[in-house]
Amino acid sequence: MSMSAYFKERLLFLLLQLMLMTILSGLLILFQVEIYWIGLMFLLWMVPLLFYMMLEYKKEQRFFTSLEELTESLEEKYLLPEVMEKSDLLAEKLFYDVLQDISRDMHEQVKHHREQGKEYREYIETWVHEIKTPMASIGLILENQDIPYKRTIMEEMKKIEDYVEEVLYYARSSHVEKDYIIRELSLEALVKKVVKRNASDFIRKGISLELYLSEDKVYSDSKWLEYILHQILSNALKYTQGKEGKIIISAEKRREQVVLSVKDTGIGILEKDLSRVTEKGFTGENGRVYHRSTGMGLYLVKKLSEQLGLGLEISSKNHQGTLVEILFPLGSYHNGI
Repeated sequence: MSMSAYFKERLLFLLLQLMLMTILSGLLILFQVEIYWIGLMFLLWMVPLLFYMMLEYKKEQRFFTSLEELTESLEEKYLLPEVMEKSDLLAEKLFYDVLQDISRDMHEQVKHHREQGKEYREYIETWVHEIKTPMASIGLILENQDIPYKRTIMEEMKKIEDYVEEVLYYARSSHVEKDYIIRELSLEALVKKVVKRNASDFIRKGISLELYLSEDKVYSDSKWLEYILHQILSNALKYTQGKEGKIIISAEKRREQVVLSVKDTGIGILEKDLSRVTEKGFTGENGRVYHRSTGMGLYLVKKLSEQLGLGLEISSKNHQGTLVEILFPLGSYHNGI
């Protein structure tokens, strides 16, 4: 708070004081009081008044400066009412009480919405686990039946399973830390497991696969990492067309990182869309033209990678394929275990 702003706010009060002083001075002149005494009265009136206002300004300046510094030092600004000190000044005391009331109401609202969110996540997780049972039963029935369009039905069932899994991981994505176990993993074993899961799509589309995997170990959660890799590979399969399509999966050490790369020869991503492909719900022009994309796959990949402390880099050129790289920091998890 600047001094000019403080006095400007009280300009009407000062003008009123000057007006009263002028009227009183006029009356004293009418009664033939000497100018000396009128000037002395003016000083005795205005000097204490200005001195008092300066003291008030200093108090308010000190209060608001400390408030600003305290706010800047907090990472979570909403905690300000919890840490600020109560003042003895009436206006500041009222301000403090109002902030406390707002803070209590805010915490109650946050608690209410958190409980609602928790109930919703629990319902979604229960629903997903329940729906998997009849889906598994349908899969077993189809495998043991020789019916028309069996392959087509199985492909559609796989899509449903992927969408159901997407719902589950989205519901859990904000609370990954409660569900993961960091341990040493073999990238080669994990990649082969995900490739096997998508083997039918490779065969159906006639897409070739090349693996260049080392025996490097990384530290992460196998379940979440498997989902991340599955999403990346599913995208590569979805947007790679024709019998000449190829997907290359490789792993290598780069400085202080192990980099897992998934490269395809698919339709690629337009340059104007590349920076937005990890945004929630963003499908891009190719996603709308070639496939019915939900815009959630790469969003979840990015979000879960960040939760697991992994880097993610995506590069692509339209009609020249896409390269997705997952970056594992060497030894960072190992040192923390």
